[in-house]
Amino acid sequence: MSVNQQAHTGPPYGQPQPGYQGYQQPAYGGQPLPGVPQSQYGAYNGPMPGYQQPVPPQGSLRAPPTSGAPPPASGASLPSGHLAYSQFGHGDVQNGIPTSAAPMQRPPASQPFLPGSAPTPVSQTSTFQQYGPPPASVQQLSNHMAGMTIGSTTASAPPPAGLGYGPPTSVPPVSGSFSTTGSGLYTPYTASQGPPPTSVSQGLPLAQPPFPGQPISTQRLPTQVPGFAPPPSSTGIGPSSYPPTTGAPRPPTMSGPPLPGQTAAGPPASQPNHVSSPPPPATMAGPHPGPHPGPPMSGLHGPPPPTHPPQPGYQMQQNGSFGQVRGPQPNYGGAYPGTPNYGSQPGPPPPPKRLDPDSIPSPIQVIEDDRSNRGSEPFVTGVRGQVPPLVTTNFVVKDQGNASPRYIRCTSYNIPCTSDMAKQSQVPLAAVIKPLATLPPEETLPYLVDHGESGPVRCNRCKAYMCPFMQFIEGGRRFQCCFCSCVTEVPPHYFQHLDHTGKRVDFYDRPELSLGSYEFLATVDYCKNNKFPSPPAFIFMIDVSYNAVKSGLVRLICEELKSLIDFLPREGNMEESAIRVGFVTYNKVLHFYNVKSSLAQPQMMVVSDVADMFVPLLDGFLVNVNESRTVIASLLDQIPEMFADTRETETVFAPVIQAGLEALKAAECAGKLFIFHTSLPIAEAPGKLKNRDDKKLINTDKEKTLFQPQTSFYNNLAKDCVAQGCCVDLFLFPNQYLDVATLGVVTYQTGGSIYKYAYFQLETDQDRFLNDLRRDVQKEVGFDAVMRVRTSTGIRATDFFGAFYMSNTTDVEMAGLDCDKTITVEFKHDDKLSEDSGALLQCALLYTSCAGQRRLRIHNLSLNCCTQLADLYRNCETDTLINYLAKHAYRGVLGSPVKTVRDALINQCAQILACYRKNCASPSSAGQLILPECMKLLPVYLNCVLKSDVLQPGPEVTTDDRAYIRQLVTSMDVAETNVFFYPRLLPLTKAEVDSDSLPAAIRNSEERLSKSDIYLLENGLNIFVWVGVNVQQSLIQNLFGVSSFSQISNALSTLPVLENSFSKKVRSIVDMLQVQRSRNMKLIIVKQEDKLEMLFKHFLVEDKSLSGGASYVDFLCHMHKEIRQLLS
Repeated sequence: MSVNQQAHTGPPYGQPQPGYQGYQQPAYGGQPLPGVPQSQYGAYNGPMPGYQQPVPPQGSLRAPPTSGAPPPASGASLPSGHLAYSQFGHGDVQNGIPTSAAPMQRPPASQPFLPGSAPTPVSQTSTFQQYGPPPASVQQLSNHMAGMTIGSTTASAPPPAGLGYGPPTSVPPVSGSFSTTGSGLYTPYTASQGPPPTSVSQGLPLAQPPFPGQPISTQRLPTQVPGFAPPPSSTGIGPSSYPPTTGAPRPPTMSGPPLPGQTAAGPPASQPNHVSSPPPPATMAGPHPGPHPGPPMSGLHGPPPPTHPPQPGYQMQQNGSFGQVRGPQPNYGGAYPGTPNYGSQPGPPPPPKRLDPDSIPSPIQVIEDDRSNRGSEPFVTGVRGQVPPLVTTNFVVKDQGNASPRYIRCTSYNIPCTSDMAKQSQVPLAAVIKPLATLPPEETLPYLVDHGESGPVRCNRCKAYMCPFMQFIEGGRRFQCCFCSCVTEVPPHYFQHLDHTGKRVDFYDRPELSLGSYEFLATVDYCKNNKFPSPPAFIFMIDVSYNAVKSGLVRLICEELKSLIDFLPREGNMEESAIRVGFVTYNKVLHFYNVKSSLAQPQMMVVSDVADMFVPLLDGFLVNVNESRTVIASLLDQIPEMFADTRETETVFAPVIQAGLEALKAAECAGKLFIFHTSLPIAEAPGKLKNRDDKKLINTDKEKTLFQPQTSFYNNLAKDCVAQGCCVDLFLFPNQYLDVATLGVVTYQTGGSIYKYAYFQLETDQDRFLNDLRRDVQKEVGFDAVMRVRTSTGIRATDFFGAFYMSNTTDVEMAGLDCDKTITVEFKHDDKLSEDSGALLQCALLYTSCAGQRRLRIHNLSLNCCTQLADLYRNCETDTLINYLAKHAYRGVLGSPVKTVRDALINQCAQILACYRKNCASPSSAGQLILPECMKLLPVYLNCVLKSDVLQPGPEVTTDDRAYIRQLVTSMDVAETNVFFYPRLLPLTKAEVDSDSLPAAIRNSEERLSKSDIYLLENGLNIFVWVGVNVQQSLIQNLFGVSSFSQISNALSTLPVLENSFSKKVRSIVDMLQVQRSRNMKLIIVKQEDKLEMLFKHFLVEDKSLSGGASYVDFLCHMHKEIRQLLS
C-alpha cells in the first residue's frame, strides 16, 4: 500500500456496524454510550472508557503547564464532577523529573471513519477525539512520535492557530503503513539530535550507543517509560546510523518494545487491509487519584467514565508505562515541532520514515529460526546438558545415553550450583516428564530388558536402577552409584570385564548401559500382594437418562462400541487384546449386564439400592470380546430400544464409579471406567451434588471455592480407586452447570481424562466425540502405575503437578497413565552441586501393560551445573518454563484469590528478568528492557497465561469451562501448552496447493488479518476458520461450495468435501493438525463481523482482551516497569 493511499471504502475491520450492536463499545453491554456516534470508535474495543476526549478551544492554544496540575481553561470551564482528563490519572507521577515545557498533544490518527461519511471540515471542532491511550499496536507509538522530538529539550512552536484538533481533511489510511505526507508527520531528525542507533545485538534501536563487545545473546528493547527520557543528544548519535529515508526502507528487525515513535507489532507494510488496532479497554484500570496534567476540555467532552469496579487485572501504572497517554515528558519537545496539525502543509514535508512494526520479540520468528537452524540435524543425546530444539520443531532424536526430550524436558539444562544462586535468579528448576510418550515411526521404542528371576540391578542404598552414569570399579566387580555414591557388588550373572577406558566390554549390547530410556521386565516382587497381575478390564458405563436418550447420544455410543471393542489396545505381537469388557447403564438406578458367551441373550440385573453399591454378578460381567461377540452386539442393539421411552431425568454419579470399582475388585484386576454422563447428579445417593454455580464470586476471595470440590466424598472415592488401579475417563455432555470441579476429582486423581461436549448435538458434535472416544480406547496406557524421581546428591524432587494421587512425599500413584499425560516435577537444592559432576535425574515408572505384564520404564537425564548466572540464562527453555508456571498458577487458584496468583506470576517473572539485567547484561540506560535471548518470549507467553480463562475469565466463560481447562492444562505436555496459550494462526489463502507443507504462521493479532483472506487458528481444543468480508468469491465457492460470503453457514462442523485443489489443501491442513493433537478439535467457521467473531478474537492473544487482559505491547511495558522497580 503506498504511503499516501486513501483508506479502503469498506468499513474498517472490527468497527461497529450499523445494526450490529457488538461488544466493541466500552460499556461492553452492546449498547452504545449516550451521545457517541458509533463511527468514531476504533476497531474492536473502542477507546479507553473513562478517558474523556478533550477538545481544545479553536484558535487558541494554551501555554504549557509547568506543574502536575492542569492549567486553567481558556474560555471553558470543566463541568463539575469531571476531572481534567479522566478519572484515571496517568502521567501524574513524574518520578521526580520536572515536566517538560509543553503538553503532549496527540492527533486522532487512529480514528476510523464510517464509509461514506464526509470528513469534517477543518474549521469545525471534532466531536470525539481519541485522546487517550494510544492503540495497542500499529500506531501504538507513532502518535507519540508525532508529539515529541527525541533528545531535544526546547519546546517548539505550537501548530498554527485555527488548525486545532480537527480531523484530517482526507481520510487517514487504515492500513498498517503510515501515510507520511498528508497526515501527522514524524519529526525529522536533525543533525544535532540524531535518531537512536541500531545496536549490534539484534538491530534494536538503543537509547545510547552500544557497548563494545556486547554479547549477542541479549536483546535491548528501549521501552520508553515516562519519567525516564532517552539521554539527550549529547550522547553524540549521528543521523548516519539510521537507514536513508529515500524509499523508506525498514530498519532491521528488532525484538523489543519500540521507542516512542517506533510502531509496535503492526503488519508488514506490504499487507494492506489492516486497521490500526484499538485503544485499550479500561477494565484493567483502577481509579487513580489526582488529575491528569494536560489541556482542560472546552465545550464538548467525551463519554462519561463508566464505573467499572477495579478488575483483577493489572492496575494501570500511574506513570503511564502501559502505553497510556502520558503527561508532559522531560527532554521532549512540545506539540508537533515544525509540523502543523493534519490540515495544511506549510513548509516542505519531512522525509518519510517508515518504522518497523515488528519491533518486539515475535514467537513466530523464534519458532521459524529454530526450525531452520535445528530441524535438519538429528538431536543426539550423548552430551550432558544440551538444550533440545523447540517443541514446534520437527527433529529426530538419537538416544545416546540421555532420555529423549519427548520424554523429559527441563526448564533449564544448566542448573545453579547453590540454592542461594537459584533463589537469586528465581528460575524454577523443573522437569516435565511424559513417561509413556508416543515416538514418531523413525525412532526406536525403548528396549525391554529381562534380567530373569533376579530382576533389575539396583544401588543397595538409594535403589536407583542401573543406568549409563553408574561407574564400574575394581575391574568391574563393583559399581559406584551416580546418585548417592554408594558402592554395590555387581551380581555374578551381571559381571563383565572393563576395557582400557573403564567401560564395560558389553557397554553397547546393554540398553541400560548405553541408552537414556529403556524398560525392565519386573519380577513378582514388584507386584501387588506378590502375585503377577491379571490383564486389565474396560467397563463402559452409559447414562440412559432422558437427556442422553433424547439427544441420540445413547444410540450413538452403542453403535460405536460394536466396532470399537475390536480395537482395544494390545501388545505388539498379540493376535487379540487381553483386555476384558463389561457394560453398565444407569439413571437413578444401575443396570448390570451378563454377556456370558454361553447365553443366547444378554441378561440385565438392576441395583436400586445405590446407597450400598455391590456387583450383582461375577461370572459373565467381564468377558473376552471374541468369545462373547454376538451377545455383546445383541446388548448394544437393545439398550437404545429399552430406554427409548424413558422419562427419568435424574442421575446418580458416585455409585457408578463405586460399581466399576467393586467389579474390578471382584475380578482382581486393574482397569478403566469409561463413563458417559449428562447432568448434575441430584438424585438421592452418595456423592449427590447441588447447583452451586455463582458468577458473583468471580474476583472475590471466595472465587477459589469454584475450583474446589463441593464435598470430600469424591477425594475418598479416588483414593480407593487408585488403590485398586481403577482409572476413570469421563465423557461429559452438559446442557447446564454440571460441577466439573467435583465430578472431575476422581478422574483427575486416578490419572484419567475428561472430555466435555457442551450442548451436544448429534449433527455437529458426533464426529469429534467419536474420534475422541476411539483414540481414548485405543491409546497406550499403563495401569496401577507408581512413579518415583531420583536425583543425584544436591537436589531433590519437592513438588509434583499432574493427574495423580500421592499418599507419601515421593511416590506418584496413578491408577492409569496414558501416552498423553505428563507429570511435572519441581526440584530444590538440599546441598551444593559441583560443575564437574553435574546433576542427574532418573524417572522410574512401574506399571502394568495392557497385556498384564508388570514393567519398569526408566528415563535418565544428565544436566550441567553452573556457578555463573549467565550460564543458567543461556540454557533455559521458555516453553517448559511457561508449562511449569501455568501449572503452578492453576494449582494456586485452589487456595488463593486469583488476583494474588496473577500478581505472584508477574512478580516472579519480573524477578527472573531483573536478575538477568542486573547480573548478566552489559551496563546500559535504565530506559532499555533487556531480555535473555532464550527468554525473549517469556513476556508474551506469560501474558497469554495471565489472560487465560482460568486466571481472567471473560463474561461468557462458564465456571465449568474454567474447572475443565484447569484440569486439562495440569497434565498437558510442553507442545500442548505452547499452542494452547499462543495459538497457531495460518493464512490459508497463502497455502501452496501442490506442496505438503503448512503456510507460514503469522502473529496472533487482529491487525495481521486481511479482509480478503481466510485464516485458520488452532489451540489444541478448537480450530477456527475465519473468513474476511472481501474474500474472492471463487475462494468461497471452492472452500464452502456456496456462491457468496453471506451464504456461508456458521453451523458447519466439517468442511464440505469438494473436488478442487484449494478444498483438498485446506482439508489436508485440518487433518494434519488434528493428528498432531491428543483431542479432536472442534471446527468453528467464523465470518468477519459475525457474532462468533468475539470468541475468535479472544484467541488473538497479542491484542487486548475483552475481559481486561493487556495487549502484548502494554504488558511488555508493564514488565519493564516492574523490572525497573526491582532494580531500583
